[in-house]
Amino acid sequence: MDYLAKYREWLANPALCEEGRKELESLAGNEKELEYRFGGEMEFGTAGMRGLIGYGINEMNIYTVMRATQGLAEWVKTLPAEEQAKGVVISYDTRRKSEEFAKAVAGVLAKNGIKSYLFDDVHPVPMLSYAVRYLGTVAGVMITASHNPKEYNGYKVYGADGAQMSPEDTEKVVSYINKIDDYLSVTADYDSDLILPVPKKLDEDYIEELSKLTLSKEAVEKCGKDLKLVYTPVHGSGYVPVMAILKKLGINATVVKEQAVKDTEFSTVKVPNPEYKETLSMGIALANEIHADVVFGTDPDSDRLGVALKNDDGEFVALSGNQVGILLLDYILTRLSEEGKMPANAAVVKSFVTTGMAKALCDDYGVTLYETPVGFKFIGEKIKQWERDGKHTYIFGFEESCGYLRGTHARDKDAVVASMLCAEMVCYYTYIGKSVYTRLQEIYAKYGYVLDLNVSIQYSGLNAMKEMNGVVNALKTMRPTDFAGLKVEAIRDYSAAKRTVLASGAVEGMDIPKCNCVYYELEGGSFVCVRPSGTEPKLKIYYSLKAKDEGAANTKLVEIKAAVAELLEKAKN
Repeated sequence: MDYLAKYREWLANPALCEEGRKELESLAGNEKELEYRFGGEMEFGTAGMRGLIGYGINEMNIYTVMRATQGLAEWVKTLPAEEQAKGVVISYDTRRKSEEFAKAVAGVLAKNGIKSYLFDDVHPVPMLSYAVRYLGTVAGVMITASHNPKEYNGYKVYGADGAQMSPEDTEKVVSYINKIDDYLSVTADYDSDLILPVPKKLDEDYIEELSKLTLSKEAVEKCGKDLKLVYTPVHGSGYVPVMAILKKLGINATVVKEQAVKDTEFSTVKVPNPEYKETLSMGIALANEIHADVVFGTDPDSDRLGVALKNDDGEFVALSGNQVGILLLDYILTRLSEEGKMPANAAVVKSFVTTGMAKALCDDYGVTLYETPVGFKFIGEKIKQWERDGKHTYIFGFEESCGYLRGTHARDKDAVVASMLCAEMVCYYTYIGKSVYTRLQEIYAKYGYVLDLNVSIQYSGLNAMKEMNGVVNALKTMRPTDFAGLKVEAIRDYSAAKRTVLASGAVEGMDIPKCNCVYYELEGGSFVCVRPSGTEPKLKIYYSLKAKDEGAANTKLVEIKAAVAELLEKAKN
């Protein structure tokens, strides 16, 4: 069926709500928009689904949410009766329609005879992950589009282990979703006794669980109450839990009041992404006013933490996700070693696009480092594996996109525990008479300077994902020998899980889940990596350059970016 026929079918369906009818009627004659909305279906992948809010089969609306939930319900009903009885827990953030979508999820599950636990207010991703195992549910659903602009929302599904649902189970759910041709045919029971509130005690127990992970109790007791820290939840779900854990530990924090209120429009920022210094600008302004030393910011679903701190000139510098990750990794390794609490089989996990500096730190402390594809669910899988086989003890996991997790209370990135760790890290360095910025420079001096940068190329339209994957597929057929004079030593094709050594032509297998990505190993430990985003229409290029200092790295980066741009242009053609 063509997109105009599908459009007319929706308009003719009496089940279409009045809001949807008015919106779609206003698009009559706008063929480009109608083709986008009805020319293809929103993809439900291992990260769930995410897209623009609007009516149509390719956007986030109550009907795409209910259809996806019906597919989830059909999967739950294939499980043994005792598993079905465990139910599903549902959370949501502060985005447009998040609460409405969350209630629709509960209603569809109830209509299928499936119990659900629904949070009565916004709660972040890590608390949903925690709630799955706390309540013993068979799955969890989080309504969020993470750090995306306000026009987006999304639907993330979690398995019984608290990590994002496995590819195998996701495939089964998708098979049931795809059987539902009539999006508007799915119904819900909003008044069912099967919809239960999440126990209030869960919030208290989550905070208590985090407090057990503190590493510098004495430093926090000495310096916490006098710490000058500014925190902004950027209108998101992090406000209550982040402030709760800081208060419990006795760490003083000043909140950006204007950004503590829930706001579906995120009206004080361009994009609610704490990776960007602009998103932290109100926090930095307040920090300058009260002479604070550090600024924290969390995104709407509070799974990402952005940090800005003062440099030697007293100016605020926004750290990259890689820099925060390295500082936290260094802090955790240092404190575990100082306290004699480092497990003999300790292991750290990072995504393969995250800074290569992690290996130097882990090697120095005799800690095993594992790499996974992008997506925190893969880090969650390592936690589950090691709990089962006892091979390693997980001590930290992180991704360059401002995602960190210490502890195994959650199986997704957790900006609440990251906020706690960063705050106590500031206390620790204050206690020993040092700044965090100084410690970062010491790390560079000891292990060598590394410049890490992530650049995104925006795509649009119905074929955005196809075009991005086409570029990456073309790169697999090309064999660049260098980038701006920096030799390419090996090329990894993650879609085939193979590594080709250029000098010898030898091809080696890689023990890692497959994904569509090309990774160039450069001489001296640097790398360039190209992959399509799995959650938004962006082609991502990752640069990690080792150099003698920041100036040399920036100079070389300009040359390498030009070489990569030339290669990408060839791949498009």
